[in-house]
Amino acid sequence: MTHSFARRTALRGLAVAALAASSLASLAHADTPAVLRVSAIPDEAPTELQRKFKPLGEYLSQATGMKVVFTPVSDYAAVVESLATKKLDLAWLGGFTYVQAKIRTHGTAIPIVQRAEDAVFTSKFITADPNIKTLADLKGKTFAFGAPSSTSGSLMPRYFLLKDGLNPEKDFKTVAYSGAHDATVAFVAAGKAEAGVLNTSVWDKLVESKKVDTSKVHVFATTPTYFDYNWTVRGDLDPAIVKKLTDAFLALDPSKPEHKAIMELQRASKFIPTKPENYEGTEMAAKSAGLLK
Repeated sequence: MTHSFARRTALRGLAVAALAASSLASLAHADTPAVLRVSAIPDEAPTELQRKFKPLGEYLSQATGMKVVFTPVSDYAAVVESLATKKLDLAWLGGFTYVQAKIRTHGTAIPIVQRAEDAVFTSKFITADPNIKTLADLKGKTFAFGAPSSTSGSLMPRYFLLKDGLNPEKDFKTVAYSGAHDATVAFVAAGKAEAGVLNTSVWDKLVESKKVDTSKVHVFATTPTYFDYNWTVRGDLDPAIVKKLTDAFLALDPSKPEHKAIMELQRASKFIPTKPENYEGTEMAAKSAGLLK
């Protein structure tokens, strides 16, 4: 009897101790913020992407109560795959990369916001050759796109070239892929390509920061407008977190001192809601250019 009582008492003690340990572990876990894993297509140098994201990441951390971790990736496909395999929660995508992510995730990836500028985006055709004045002058010339999966550095310029009756692979002397918008400018400036194309936002930034000599490299044509970049979340991210992220982006106001640096680095006048339907034209362009089946 005494032995049985002592055994029951000991078991109760172990149970209480286990419950206390479990409670403490739960409390400790509750005090540890969840991690929001973020990345971006590598359309610029990795150091530049991290510099641009740092204040935005701090702002999103405050808005969500989560620890925000930005991880640069080596190529466009890696961002799409990471969203599909739930290794990323939020990603900065181009229009074409979003279309690829939508297909890869069977329609579950959700674009939530874009800059106002992304609803009327354009690409700039540049050259250092004074004899190249129109797109027709590109025939027989060497040419550089950005990355193959870039919306503004490859897909949409190619689409508009084809509409103008120019097939890069047939009509240009050679076609190269620089890998990034700033690299395309470097290609043209160094004479590695007689002409190239990049997104207007990066071109303007390079001009403003005097990282391109406009007396040598200049714009000779601009594409029509199209939808481009957006922030996309993986489809099964907690809806409460998605709402916090969306609200945080939409609340950014360049007239507020605490938001000014974020908006300048993002080259945004404001963020606006976006939706999958905005990228149907991009998907059609990709199919007509033979980049999607």
